[in-house]
Amino acid sequence: MILSMTGYANASKELSSGSLSLELRAVNHRYLDIQLRMPDELRSLENALREMISATLQRGKVECRISHAAREMQGGTALNKELLQQLADWNREVQSALPDAASLTVSEVLRWNGMLETPKGASDELRSALLNLMKQALDEFTAFRAREGEKLAAFLSERMEKIEVLRLDVMPHVPSAIAAYEARLIKRLQDALQIADDERVRQEITLFASKIDVDEELSRLESHISEMRRILKQGGAVGKRLDFLMQELNREANTLGSKSVDAEVSRSAMEMKILIEQMREQIQNLE
Repeated sequence: MILSMTGYANASKELSSGSLSLELRAVNHRYLDIQLRMPDELRSLENALREMISATLQRGKVECRISHAAREMQGGTALNKELLQQLADWNREVQSALPDAASLTVSEVLRWNGMLETPKGASDELRSALLNLMKQALDEFTAFRAREGEKLAAFLSERMEKIEVLRLDVMPHVPSAIAAYEARLIKRLQDALQIADDERVRQEITLFASKIDVDEELSRLESHISEMRRILKQGGAVGKRLDFLMQELNREANTLGSKSVDAEVSRSAMEMKILIEQMREQIQNLE
């Protein structure tokens, strides 16, 4: 399967210490960019969480938000006496230097980061729950990305079929279009050069015909479309390879249009370019 870089997932759980929730969002990005927003009491797990995300994703800008709504003064919760003493010392120093400064209130002290110590059992439960929530969210996230990837693959396949139809329509039309153009060119050359030297005219026509021959471009278009189908069938991280093929397809369509000596071929080349651009925009969302 192929995966979209765009995705969303969330997971939550009620614990003895409070409510824990985790949310994952991702959009397309050239590389893997992980942004973690989480409470300070859980920062010790940041590296483990990053490793879990990196093991699942290869590209994309990922935002992970973690929140923990702790219950007030649960049984067993205690003040961090060391931190409390430090705050008291700082408070005295500040008031000594700035007599008009307001003293810390009880509510400000209790809200100070790290002031309320969670019992070890509750802390272990919180950490274990967070890792499990990340795994659950990543599973849901991958399923979301797979569904989006399937839609994008169908979109690309539909456009490839249209390009192939245009290519097949052009192929039988090209020889007659070139022959008609050559007939007009022969007349112009004979009128302009005022000569009846058929050999000279044939040389000029042969030279020009080589410049407007589009067999190579049509053949390469077929080759690139076949390679796209192979890559999509293979699955995995296909975004960069498909993006490169879009450049190659666009180059062939441009050349086909520039060599065209017929309005119908020019129209087909323009339609191909529109389809290629539509595919290129969607491929930016693939991992």
